[in-house]
Amino acid sequence: MRIIIFILFLFITSPHTTIADEVAIKPTLTVYTYDSFTSDWGPGPKIKEEFEKECNCYLNFVGLTDAVEILSRIQFEGKETKADIVLGLDDNLIADAKKTNLFARNSTDLSKINIPGGFSDDIFVPYDYGYFSFIYDSSKLTNVPDSFDDLISDKNSLSIIIQDPRTSSPGLGLLLWVKSIYGDKSNEIWEELSKKILTVTQGWSEAYGMFLEGEADMVLSYTTSPAYHITAEGEDKYKAAEFREGHYSQIEVAAKLINNSNDELSEQFLQFLISKKVQSILPTTQWMYPVISITDGIPDSFNSLVKPNKVLSLESEDISKKRKEWTRDWEKSLSK
Repeated sequence: MRIIIFILFLFITSPHTTIADEVAIKPTLTVYTYDSFTSDWGPGPKIKEEFEKECNCYLNFVGLTDAVEILSRIQFEGKETKADIVLGLDDNLIADAKKTNLFARNSTDLSKINIPGGFSDDIFVPYDYGYFSFIYDSSKLTNVPDSFDDLISDKNSLSIIIQDPRTSSPGLGLLLWVKSIYGDKSNEIWEELSKKILTVTQGWSEAYGMFLEGEADMVLSYTTSPAYHITAEGEDKYKAAEFREGHYSQIEVAAKLINNSNDELSEQFLQFLISKKVQSILPTTQWMYPVISITDGIPDSFNSLVKPNKVLSLESEDISKKRKEWTRDWEKSLSK
């Protein structure tokens, strides 16, 4: 027994660093994000690999369903949250997020950010952007609606899959897209649109998977989604429907929590997100536009994408004041 103890003592006090020692020495940065970001085909694994080369740390991604759930989780956990960073909220949720008083200002240099319409904030750092659209299979759907009015008036039993605005950022994006076009008449539009909705999913991944399985004619996604099929699969039948009223924009953002476990490491990660290294990863994993000007990493398939003739958006403060009311109205309209 004494021999075993002696051997263990030598092992523990050895000058050679062991795996156990490294775990104890290296700090861990915990990032709450959404599940598609952390998936094998998402940007998470590559970003983790590259950041850990630079930070002498462990990067721990925690995948949740979608952006709205991420914010709800942070609100529920409060200052006891294990998250150091939140990645995956969007500009539509910024005002709500700030009202929690759980997010901290950062010193990230945003001077190279190049987003249509611009972006400036001292808490949230943008890392990609895109435009919402309905995706369809052009080999099956030939009479493609080019507006919400056209979608509603379609006589061919066209079906769509959307996401829930209470849990999903694309779902919230659609709610705001309709609101930005129709204003006070939005409830009437939803009542008519409900006749076309096959189902409402909790998040984007579930909805897009059902669409690819042929369960509906169209699914709410992004104008950039067809680029994935072209680049990764060599398949060009998936298209984004171009709506003449315009398309609602989304800027995805990240921020550090006030009670993060390592402020220096958190700052390093936020700056890393807008580096050329990460920005060149996002177009072919996240399938969104980068927020800085880059020449590497953008596939040729991006050249064939729908370019919105009009970009729509609402003020984050207005969204924060009205989101719950608009969501309740959406629920009522769909239940009629």
